[in-house]
Amino acid sequence: MFRKSVAFVLVATVAGVMTWTAPPALAQDAKSVLANASKAMGADNLKSVQYYGTATEFAFGQAVNPGSAWPGFADKSYTRTINYETPAWRVDRVLAEIPAGRRGGGLPPGPTQSVVIGANTPWAQQVDLWLTPYGFLRAAASNNASVAAKSMNGKKYTVVTFTAPNKAKFNGYIDAQNMLEKVETWIDTPMLGDTLVEVTYSGYKDFGGVKFPTSIEQKQGGYPTLDLSVTDVKPDAAANIQGNPAGAPQTPPATSQKLADGVFLILPAYAALAVDFKDYIVVVEGPQSEERANAVITEAKRDIPNKPIKYVVNTHNHFDHAGGLRTFVAEGATIITHQGNKAYYQKILALPHTLNPDRQATAKKKILIETMADKKVLTDGNHVIELYRMQGSNHNDGLIAAYLPKEKILVEADGFNPPAQINAPPPNPVNPNTVNLVENIDRLKLDVETIIPIHYPADSRKVATAELMRAVGKKD
Repeated sequence: MFRKSVAFVLVATVAGVMTWTAPPALAQDAKSVLANASKAMGADNLKSVQYYGTATEFAFGQAVNPGSAWPGFADKSYTRTINYETPAWRVDRVLAEIPAGRRGGGLPPGPTQSVVIGANTPWAQQVDLWLTPYGFLRAAASNNASVAAKSMNGKKYTVVTFTAPNKAKFNGYIDAQNMLEKVETWIDTPMLGDTLVEVTYSGYKDFGGVKFPTSIEQKQGGYPTLDLSVTDVKPDAAANIQGNPAGAPQTPPATSQKLADGVFLILPAYAALAVDFKDYIVVVEGPQSEERANAVITEAKRDIPNKPIKYVVNTHNHFDHAGGLRTFVAEGATIITHQGNKAYYQKILALPHTLNPDRQATAKKKILIETMADKKVLTDGNHVIELYRMQGSNHNDGLIAAYLPKEKILVEADGFNPPAQINAPPPNPVNPNTVNLVENIDRLKLDVETIIPIHYPADSRKVATAELMRAVGKKD
């Protein structure tokens, strides 16, 4: 059976301080249900598993518009290796060619991805392991689970439930054949708050004495994030997964550069711009998370003291670019975004954040949104910010760029993401999103000298128009 690991010591410690404990009778029922499922699925002595197939992986929060599903990347081959004793997992994949007209955002997954779980590994990184059939059975057996009967889509299930380290319920649906058909739990995400993650398993077959599903579909936020067809499974395969236990990523402190009178670039990583208007501050982009948004707000107020932030301009609805908007709402700022996002933002920015309460969960400020179609101008008679929708973008239907005509500065997101080195050779083929950015600059006849990519280069260099032109094979 599964030996205790650092991760499960963590799980057991959290479970030990729960305020609710299952009565002995129910606890015994859960133990029997899990034991029967473990025996039927061949999991009693399973220490590792490796499975193969073809898949589509979808980029969470990167839809081309609010009404679309997360966009996908096809894998010609997908191999996942899980060591339940370490515990750790690794995915090896061969990506299929990405269609030229693919719509939506997100980076293609890399050839290899590994997570070794330790005491400090964030639950959001651990949860993917315990959502697997055998991971769930082990986690439930270690966490004082309860059982209940439930019907779903006309079929009866025994639902095994325990409380995860993030205080959310973790549910597993076991059918009459003792096969685990569905697992669900909730995690915190900056945009959706308490976010449902669910995996369905079907087409169980016997592979060397282990029953394993041949179809796996995972969803997050209501749309698929993984669709996997399994063709082969190796129980107890070699699973020596190397790496240090994953820990929470460290966010570098915010810094700023003065670009012009009253215009400040806030770095690093996801850039933001703060502009000093007569009676208030305008911030362009509220990205990533509450942590990053707080850093941007603090830096903007340090650069421009004694003024409120009245507006935050949102370039588009991808979660990495909008994940800090709730923080700006709590600050009292009005969101400026494309008109196609208004109803969506009013809905999702009001979702509950009980698993990890943020500033807005306490402040409960009214969500204020101003919209634009193709153009909007902000001015106080001195500074001018022109906002334009980038027409013809495959990245996002409501993609907005901000242009400061007096300073000849253009703030753009995901059109041109500069390489790490300024003299890097142009990409081949040229990124169509970069071509689209240049086409929009030409269409609007913008006189641009300095470009502020939201995905700013790590060396914090000034990005001139000449660098953009090289990226599309043109001379400035």
